Amino acid sequence: MPEQEKLIFHSISLDDRDWINDKLKEDNLNVCEYTFANNFVWSKVYHVEVGSAYGCGVIRYRGQESYQYSFPFGNGDKKAVIEHLRKICAVHGHKLDFYPLTETCRRELMNWFPGMFEIYTNRDNFDYVYTVEKLSTLRGKKLHGKRNHIARFMDKGDWHYEPLTEKNMDECRRMAREWTSLRTEKWNEKMALEIEVLEVACSNFNALGLCGGVLYKENNIVAFTIGEQLNADTFVVHFEKAFPDLQGAYPMINQQFILHEAQKYQYVNREEDTGDLGLRKAKLSYYPDLLMKKYTAVESQVVFADERHKEYLIELWNQCFGDDRQYIEFYLEHRFNTENMFVIYEENRPVSMASLLPIQVTMHGNKENARYVYAVGTLPAYRNRGYASKIIKHAAKRIKEPLILQPADRDLQEYYEKLGFVDAFGESPCWIYAGRCTEAASIPSIQEKSLHVAEIVSEQSELDALGSWSVSDASEKDYKMVRDTVLEREGYVEWDEQAIAYAIKENQFCGGRTLLLTSTVRDAETRRAVLMYRIEKDSLHIIETTLNDEELYEILPELFLHTKTTWAFERNMGGMILLPEHFSDWEHKEGYLGLTLG
Repeated sequence: MPEQEKLIFHSISLDDRDWINDKLKEDNLNVCEYTFANNFVWSKVYHVEVGSAYGCGVIRYRGQESYQYSFPFGNGDKKAVIEHLRKICAVHGHKLDFYPLTETCRRELMNWFPGMFEIYTNRDNFDYVYTVEKLSTLRGKKLHGKRNHIARFMDKGDWHYEPLTEKNMDECRRMAREWTSLRTEKWNEKMALEIEVLEVACSNFNALGLCGGVLYKENNIVAFTIGEQLNADTFVVHFEKAFPDLQGAYPMINQQFILHEAQKYQYVNREEDTGDLGLRKAKLSYYPDLLMKKYTAVESQVVFADERHKEYLIELWNQCFGDDRQYIEFYLEHRFNTENMFVIYEENRPVSMASLLPIQVTMHGNKENARYVYAVGTLPAYRNRGYASKIIKHAAKRIKEPLILQPADRDLQEYYEKLGFVDAFGESPCWIYAGRCTEAASIPSIQEKSLHVAEIVSEQSELDALGSWSVSDASEKDYKMVRDTVLEREGYVEWDEQAIAYAIKENQFCGGRTLLLTSTVRDAETRRAVLMYRIEKDSLHIIETTLNDEELYEILPELFLHTKTTWAFERNMGGMILLPEHFSDWEHKEGYLGLTLG
């Protein structure tokens, strides 16, 4: 790192416009934050500062406790800038925090600093991107409603569109104040900030290189909008205001602005929805061609797994759990994503891991988001360093959702108790043999999952009925519907269709089947149930069923014949839960975990 290079930040001003725009053009970035004008108009809200070094520009935002930085932009040495920023943050005892990163930035950061940054997304911050052609023409059945609203707006022909200029700027300001007065019931701090920022944009309109459009009805302004060029092929819309009770005003200003000001571009970025459900609905109603992910990256020992380190993950999994390569690859293909497996790196490779799969659990009568903790393990050479504990504690702090797991044995249960987990969901292990259920001290488990056991399925005869039940293979949609209907209660752990689909595939992979059973015998009323089982040597393992004991025992003899097994067992080990503070009063002893997907 050259000694003469210094990265000194100063408050953003109009004097910075040209050099920042030049540097941004070198990268041609496609997320809404990367324009000079956007940073300038929000500068008082976020205390925006800028600096340059190593041929790159950097934007800095002041948070409550520390700074957040843009990713370095321009054709210079970005890695050197990041190393410089890491040293600055270390001096002040802070972790380096970047936002926003594009997908390209994410990959560059992981290449340069493997295992050193936790990189994640927030759906509230995704940019909505549309083609100019779509917003100009509103073609297609899906946008028929938009065209109807515009037609109603145009019915009397008493409208016209003008570019936003100094001539009509004050009228737009007055319209914004009137718009504000109509939003009293929904008024919030975000709206107040946006009005302040809008005034900055209006006051510096020409200096910032902004452009705008104004919509008139009966010679009165009813809508206006402001935007600018984002990059070589994308236009970005920063502000849009229309009277909400005037039918067609919003879609009309949206279309007219793009028709008049954005025809030389291919795409329109209409920014994020910030988690506002009304705004999300409105933006989705135009069917975006792309939801542009934007990432946050924070220095951390615990990070998300890099999808490019698949071989390391396979080796780590195999050494921890003994599963063969086929099974591990099967899991990674169907359940792994870049934000559900936490790892710790040593020597540029992951050495400890834990997956946190999204679920929902019914708490106080409401479906709450939670995570199922799965496949927690550390390479033998790196054990006794507290890595697994660090991952669990980090996940609990970061996610702030209940964490649920099912420990494989008593030693692990004691380990998780030390981390704050408590018993939950009830436990009812049992043997099932020849139609009878008796308590058992232990139940054998399969230590190695292999594709080869799936060959057992091909040896089974056709199965279209069990007793009075007609039988077919269950789809994930049917399985979820029946499961949720029958098992829903306080403490019920619910999986989404994607997870159920994996459970069915994983069960088949391991030599099992998942059945949908239908009966119309009782009171001529159709009843449906599900049964997931697999064959383990000469036994039948009932993974999960919504059949009651009597119904299950009734069909077991036939199922034994069909599967060529001699005895069966069902096991419900219950589970454990780590509750965040805001759920600390929840009664966790009852409920249902059942399906654990692996």
